[in-house]
Amino acid sequence: MATDRPNILLITSDQQHYDTLGCVNQRIRTPCLDRLAEEGIRFERAYCPNPTCTPTRASIITGMYPSQHGAWSLGTKLFEDVPVVGDLFQAAGYATALIGKAHFQPVAGRPGMESLECQPIMRDLDFWRGFHGPWYGFEHVEVARNHTCESHAGQHYAIWMEENGLKNWRDYFDEWPHDREKMRLRHGRRHWELPEKFHYSRWTAERTIAHIQSSLAEGRPFLTWASFQDPHPPYVLCEPWASMYDPADMVPGRLAGDEHVRNPRHFRMTQEQSPDFSSYREDQGIHGFHSHLRDEQELRKDIAIYYGMISLMDQQIGRILEGLQRLGAAGDTLVLFTSDHGHFLGQHGLIAKGAFHYEDMIKVPMLVRWPGRVPAGRVSSELQSLLDLAPTFLAAAGLEIPGIMTGVDQLPSWRDGRQVRDHVIVENRHTFKNVHLRTYVDQRYKITVYRCDDDGELFDLAADPGEVSNLWHEPRAAELKCRLLAKFMQATLAAEPTRMPRIAGA
Repeated sequence: MATDRPNILLITSDQQHYDTLGCVNQRIRTPCLDRLAEEGIRFERAYCPNPTCTPTRASIITGMYPSQHGAWSLGTKLFEDVPVVGDLFQAAGYATALIGKAHFQPVAGRPGMESLECQPIMRDLDFWRGFHGPWYGFEHVEVARNHTCESHAGQHYAIWMEENGLKNWRDYFDEWPHDREKMRLRHGRRHWELPEKFHYSRWTAERTIAHIQSSLAEGRPFLTWASFQDPHPPYVLCEPWASMYDPADMVPGRLAGDEHVRNPRHFRMTQEQSPDFSSYREDQGIHGFHSHLRDEQELRKDIAIYYGMISLMDQQIGRILEGLQRLGAAGDTLVLFTSDHGHFLGQHGLIAKGAFHYEDMIKVPMLVRWPGRVPAGRVSSELQSLLDLAPTFLAAAGLEIPGIMTGVDQLPSWRDGRQVRDHVIVENRHTFKNVHLRTYVDQRYKITVYRCDDDGELFDLAADPGEVSNLWHEPRAAELKCRLLAKFMQATLAAEPTRMPRIAGA
């Protein structure tokens, strides 16, 4: 059914490496996403504004940097008085919905930082039966916080499992409070006993299609976010997907010789058996600040499960796209697929995530399909930031972009290949002083600056795409470093906070 304004369908994964698409990596099978790439644009240089969940997800719906909207780290909260894009779409008559993972609020609620996404609220199904929004600009929400068999299972996903006959769903998830030994054994097996038909990726697809159908039945255009929870660890998966890939065929990334010798100290410490990161901590732990040494055979098994998660998710994304077609809405819908941040699978000797701004961590897959508005089958190297999604969606719908948004309208890039951005910025802040960094990336170079450290990183991405040779301390790169630092300063001044972030207890 044609609408006066386009429908917008945002599909995201969680913590997906940029090369885990079949169209660029022959070891993985993602036929539905490959077809989406053929029917639209695949962006080779899309970046997240922060390589952790809450900050980037908040940036997606605000169009602002984490340092501006206030949810600057995991464990912080996007407060509900921050302007969000969904409110603008609702005012224009759109049906807005979030289906899947939110993570706008901390898993551990505390005074001054109360959260709907923490225990024991997550397992209070009576609460969630009565709560479907409005929330952060979405008039309808159905959410789930867990990854694989984590104890955080509950919310609307658990209600769906019960309604579909799985009354004992708690048996398939870790206990709360945690039993560490049981968790270790279950996660080590990697095979999840949960029947595939109850997997949350199926739930996300089913409920996304339901919202699209109800919006169309009401004659309203929709802004729908299908927020998948995979392929975020732990590496646990149901059959047949857990056995889809042979670990022997997986190819882990590697540390290139002594590359970390030229990097800041915390990079080198990840390659120690029992590193002491205590000097980096203030009042909380830091993602990635631990030993990254991993047995290669175990890493291959992890990658096989990681790929299986993506293939299962791909199948369910295919269901959503088929639903759009069946409902007659595919031609009127702008579809964008991306991930909130990247992931390490051995690259540079690292695993999962952390304050290591290699491309593996900060670059994300991104596909855009909009029939008749953006060309099909194009591959673009133009710089994109997830910060730009909110303003670009507004522009696509013919709505005004508020001045508070720092992101830019990328429609000229999507439609005609015109350069909109000459740089992106990636923030990463885990503590007030010790781990507080920003990265500036332009068409060729990348520079990372630390708030309280004279060390840093500088890479020539054209000459050194593997980011092996850090030029920060190289005399031959001194002039280049000064030039990039000046650009970095100009860019960060333009991204100064527009509101003071709230601190718990303040």
